[in-house]
Amino acid sequence: MAISKTVKFIDEVKIFVKSGDGGRGCVSFRREKFVPKGGPDGGDGGKGGDVILEASGQLSTLLDLRYQQHYKAKRGGHGKGKNQHSKNAPDLVISVPVGTLVKDEDGGVIRDLAFEGYRIRVARGGRGGKGNARFSRPGNRAPRYAEEGEEGEEKWLKLELKLLADVGIIGLPNAGKSTLLSRISAAKPKIADYPFTTLTPTLGVVKYGDYNSFVVADIPGLIEGAHNGAGLGVRFLKHIERTGLLLHLIEIEGISQRDPVEDFNTINNELALYSPSLVKKKQIIAINKIDLTRSAEKFQDVKKRFDELGMEILPISSATGQGIKALIDQIVTRLKDKSEIKISV
Repeated sequence: MAISKTVKFIDEVKIFVKSGDGGRGCVSFRREKFVPKGGPDGGDGGKGGDVILEASGQLSTLLDLRYQQHYKAKRGGHGKGKNQHSKNAPDLVISVPVGTLVKDEDGGVIRDLAFEGYRIRVARGGRGGKGNARFSRPGNRAPRYAEEGEEGEEKWLKLELKLLADVGIIGLPNAGKSTLLSRISAAKPKIADYPFTTLTPTLGVVKYGDYNSFVVADIPGLIEGAHNGAGLGVRFLKHIERTGLLLHLIEIEGISQRDPVEDFNTINNELALYSPSLVKKKQIIAINKIDLTRSAEKFQDVKKRFDELGMEILPISSATGQGIKALIDQIVTRLKDKSEIKISV
């Protein structure tokens, strides 16, 4: 199993980028012995560095960009005499997590960096100025001017991270999502018996077989009205959009004493109101906390109600591990289906 690290989760930042200015061209003339009328030999300035964003699988949060918001590429070198053209400045490459949406200041999407290695140039470096050797003409054999380099582009960008996971665990607060993730992976989310224990999404890697694995995201608890900002609001609904499969976790008995079928309808209604495409995602329904007193009897009634809706449910206990193997087997079967996202290897 993968070893999890505790890092502050940041999924939205605003940064300022400026590409490098172009170097100015040089005004110079040949000065050689026995060459009394040496011509112009001023070289060109170098191009300024571009600013590039690159998706990196080594990052899982935009935390670093929260603390360093200004990025400036180097300017191109200035031209020199003897027709020496200056070098172009190196590009400034900024690494961001896979799944980062790059938006302009008004919120328009520029590029979705959905795969590792994807790159986008967000600011083009200025062109280098021409030296005076470029302006020599029959009517002007000794030009005493050269071009200034072009200024680089500058702009504010909004970066928004949407987690990439094979499976997203959804459900109301206290459904046992964090406990389940901690049991099936090496992730260590905060666990307690009060609502909104999980305040940020948590990723875990689940291994099965000898070599294969899949990534699971624990999405913070949703409540009725989440699509309008209630509870943790829409901040984490966006992370469900990229998951290939949803694991809908419902508690059968606990401190909330809620009705499982109503819980199921509440969450799916919020998904539909946020984005109709979310409710169309394939779901596995797991009834949690089956180990509690009278849960076995109650499960039969709940199963009958879901059967009437044409939906299969699985009884599990995140606390004791009951039914977990059957749950993972079903997840793997669903993920192997060609219609689902490819399993991570």
